Amino acid sequence: MVMRPQRPKATTRTRPTAGVVGAAAAVGAVRLQGRVAPRAPELWAMSSWPVPVQTFGLLLLSNVFMTLAWYGHLKNLSSKPWWVAALISWGIALFEYLLQVPANRIGHAGGLSLAQLKIGQEVITLLVFVPFAVLYMGEPLKLDYLWAGLCLVGAVYFIFRAA
Repeated sequence: MVMRPQRPKATTRTRPTAGVVGAAAAVGAVRLQGRVAPRAPELWAMSSWPVPVQTFGLLLLSNVFMTLAWYGHLKNLSSKPWWVAALISWGIALFEYLLQVPANRIGHAGGLSLAQLKIGQEVITLLVFVPFAVLYMGEPLKLDYLWAGLCLVGAVYFIFRAA
């Protein structure tokens, strides 16, 4: 009879111990054969934050990258061929998706509806776009931004009110 070596079982430490192991165990690390490997989500230390703060905070950061990817090339790369601007924009957009996908997963798993995620994203888009357009692109500040914002306030009310 051939005996195969068994893989060591991973266990989650809930009780802090001394030294580095104790620090890692305090953030929910996994202990495997005497080594401690921290789990990635706990490294962000966001898991204790309320779901809307995690979700909309990540969406805000994501939207900064999205706005730069979508419109930044109009100022910085206008003399370059369109495909150069597209490749650079895709590179920037990667960072948008690295933040946006976890944000929507956290929000949806935390009880936010698809409509709430979408309307929240649209509000954030306007909050990021207006300063970008005015400060970075040099566009004039228009009263239309205020009217658009008020329309979004109405959308937020209808989407987030109790059914």
